[in-house]
Amino acid sequence: MFSLSQPWWEFIVRGALIYVAILFLVRLSGKRTVGEFTPFDLVLVILIGESTQGALTGGDESVLGAPLVAATLIALNQLLGYLSARSKTVDRLLEGEPVLLVRDGRVLHKALRANNLPISDLKEAVRKQGLRHVDEVALAVLETNGEITVVPVRHEE
Repeated sequence: MFSLSQPWWEFIVRGALIYVAILFLVRLSGKRTVGEFTPFDLVLVILIGESTQGALTGGDESVLGAPLVAATLIALNQLLGYLSARSKTVDRLLEGEPVLLVRDGRVLHKALRANNLPISDLKEAVRKQGLRHVDEVALAVLETNGEITVVPVRHEE
């Protein structure tokens, strides 16, 4: 029950490798907040968790293996958060950069496509700002957290 099937350091290496691999794949998948997950996104997250479970523990079913991997994942997450807060390069690598979607009422369709963002999401963000049309938007930006910030056109009085 408390006997590990592999050396303790192998759990740490496995955890670190899987963490980095999943982080890279999630980063490649684009910007979308958890609240904006589609059912397809949720299924993907569940399947990723299920598919990596064996790789994390190497088939170990001891009481100590899982907490050792969990501690490794938490430590890596904390380390990356620390590094991201102190380095613009690391932050840009992990979080990405904001993307301009609309400038002066003109939709930048290339940016929408590059970020797999449907026009309906942009129009929803515009409506949430209380605007009726995209031509009322000075700027719309896809933030690094997946939210869309909309700045309305200012009308001189």
